[in-house]
Amino acid sequence: MRTAVLSEPGRLAVEDRPRPDPAPDEVLVAVGEVGICGSDVHYYEHGRIGDYVVEDPLILGHESAGEVVEVGEAVADLEPGDRVALEPGVPCRRCDHCKRGEYNLCPDVTFMATPPDDGAFAEYVAWPADFAYRLSESVSTREGALCEPLSVGIHVARRGEVGVGDSVLITGAGPIGLLAMEAARAAGATEIYVSDVVDTKLRRAADRGADATIDPREENLGSAVADLTDGAGADVVLEASGAESAITGSLDAVRRGGTVVFVGLADEAEVPLDVLDIVDDELDVRGSFRYRNTYPTAIELLADGAVDAAGIVDFEAPLDEVDDAFRRAMDPETVKGMVTLGD
Repeated sequence: MRTAVLSEPGRLAVEDRPRPDPAPDEVLVAVGEVGICGSDVHYYEHGRIGDYVVEDPLILGHESAGEVVEVGEAVADLEPGDRVALEPGVPCRRCDHCKRGEYNLCPDVTFMATPPDDGAFAEYVAWPADFAYRLSESVSTREGALCEPLSVGIHVARRGEVGVGDSVLITGAGPIGLLAMEAARAAGATEIYVSDVVDTKLRRAADRGADATIDPREENLGSAVADLTDGAGADVVLEASGAESAITGSLDAVRRGGTVVFVGLADEAEVPLDVLDIVDDELDVRGSFRYRNTYPTAIELLADGAVDAAGIVDFEAPLDEVDDAFRRAMDPETVKGMVTLGD
């Protein structure tokens, strides 16, 4: 089978590898589409993310969906012909986090395209059936692949406890920010503001329903949100950019007693925050890591037409052009690129 393998930074090559056989509890999936994630691009550029280093050739890609072509002997709820979205993280199911239901925090998770585990830029993937979710007829394979970033958006909205009538500021209009906007709206938010420093992304956010957009190059983030909220500040801030100015500015933009959730990854591990403001304004400051128990919700939202995931896609490319696709994905104006496999 054909695969896209990262052998060194800046070089993705299509290579033949043996087609896997599914274990008794696995399904073999003919991969249809795979999204290019920011983490994939980071591995492509630098060969590492923090402590995760690409030491051996690695198949990238973790936003995937396709068609079941074979099932293991212990699989009863899926069959060949089913279209499925693959949740890329498989936890140990034994640790304290897993037993508490916090399986996204499992320290022994196997996660696609995170060294040393291969990802989904391959014609076939064998994956545990428990983490393969059947797609409704109305949900496309592309939308199935985008259940992964949509799940990040759903989880961050849940971490922020976004509810009916809330005002929400989202900093960063990349794929996570735009899909967090969709998730926040589906959760009941009535006013959503989006900030970014790329004009085309601000226009994309406005076209997708943001009630207001903010360019922090031209106006102070906290002051802009105060103007939009009669001086109160946003009920919830979802920080999805990783920019230090947005991280620190989030405390100025949220209302007293409000909630700030950090999901964007900053370039530096340490970013100064005003602890006195956190205490005096009684803010809830939270982190959001990947997701848990979100795929069924993502599929239901897509099936109901409550969210638009496919609308964030800028381009698609076949597997044979994957290296060029990654270079296109590095353009700051690009939100999402997709790689197509199969016929």
